[in-house]
Amino acid sequence: MPQYHYTAVFEPAVEGGYIVSVPALPGLVTEGDTIEEARAMVKDAIRGYIESLVKHGEEIPIESGTANVERVEITI
Repeated sequence: MPQYHYTAVFEPAVEGGYIVSVPALPGLVTEGDTIEEARAMVKDAIRGYIESLVKHGEEIPIESGTANVERVEITI
C-alpha cells in the first residue's frame, strides 16, 4: 500500500481544541478536542479524502519538499 506525507496545520480553536487543515488537499478541514484527537482526526480525514479521489479516478496530490511554517509579524 502506498504511503503519503502531508503537512497538517494545527490551529487553536477559539472555543477550545484544534482546527486542522491540510494545504495540499483543498477543502480538507477537521478538528479535535485535544492535539492527540486532532492528529487522529486528520489522519482519518486524509484517508477518506484519498479514497474519494481514487473512487472518482482523480489524481492524488503529492506534496513535494518540506514545508516551512512560520508566524510572521506585521506592523501597520
